Amino acid sequence: MPPISENNDKHHAIKRGPSDFANVINRFINQYQQLFANAKYKAILSVLFILFLIMSIYTALFTVPSDSVAVILRFGKFSTVLPSGLHFKLPLGIDRVTIVPTKRQLKQEFGFSTPGATDPNQNMAIGNQSGFFRQRQSVILRNQIGETQMVTGDLNTALVEWVIQYRIADPNKYLFEVRDPAGTLRYVSESVMREVVGDRTVDEVITIGRQEIEVEALRKMQALASKYVMGISIDQVQLKNINPPKAVQASFNEVNQAQQEKEKLINEARRDYNRIIPLAEGERDQRIREADGYRIKRINEAKGDTLRFNALFAEFMQAPEVTRRRIYLETMQHVLPTVNNKIIIDSNAIDVLPLLNLTPLKGEQP
Repeated sequence: MPPISENNDKHHAIKRGPSDFANVINRFINQYQQLFANAKYKAILSVLFILFLIMSIYTALFTVPSDSVAVILRFGKFSTVLPSGLHFKLPLGIDRVTIVPTKRQLKQEFGFSTPGATDPNQNMAIGNQSGFFRQRQSVILRNQIGETQMVTGDLNTALVEWVIQYRIADPNKYLFEVRDPAGTLRYVSESVMREVVGDRTVDEVITIGRQEIEVEALRKMQALASKYVMGISIDQVQLKNINPPKAVQASFNEVNQAQQEKEKLINEARRDYNRIIPLAEGERDQRIREADGYRIKRINEAKGDTLRFNALFAEFMQAPEVTRRRIYLETMQHVLPTVNNKIIIDSNAIDVLPLLNLTPLKGEQP
């Protein structure tokens, strides 16, 4: 057991603790007042305080572009999302701002690169290190060629170039759910495109199946983007150049040229068909209408002859001799004017009466 004197000393030391701390505070205040009593140090401290205040205000103000939003991190933890415009944040690194272009349409290119692209995620040259890109240009070109080489469903090879256009739909998920959302989207797009192309023949991929490939690839890419919670909305998938490998490119060009020639002949045949068939149909309709008109005319004439004959027959039944004589006279009235030479003989004569023909025949001299 320790001596009683030692316990008393400790007890007195604990009791003296607060008073000693107060003495230290008072000593610091006195030194600070003495420092401010000096005009030189007072001016320096005032300038430093003003600079500190200006820097705090300057770092607290920030502007968000019209096509973006600002994600605020407070002490490294997500706090809020601010729209475009002028805003304030806590200075001295308490709040950190990340600008996310949610209203801008972004794109990624596969198999080719657009010169002067400002988006680092647009092509295989990821990053803003232009010098590094120049040094590794051949490596990137090989990666682009490997990116476009795909095996079709009939075990042929095609070089497929395409573009995807997307937007950042949820900035919170885009920043914090996936480590590298743009790079992940690139891998997802390549995987889906290889799957879709692998389900079709090389002829479908190069010629008639482009639209179906774009629609199916868009649907599957969006499904995977939603599954991986990337906060990305894919707007469009567009196929660019689709070529066969260089070893067989000449043969494919000949096939394409033959198909184009075939389409040309088909179009010319359709042109002639559209020119000749309507003309023939018009002539057919005209002849049908003429035949219908002639048919109606003959029918009406036959009906008229029938009515006239019936009326004449009714008159004949009432007075046969008179009607017969009238018909004979009317007939002779129509026939005789058409006869040039007329010889009238007696019907009761037995022999032929010699006749001196005083009328010269046609073509003879009188």
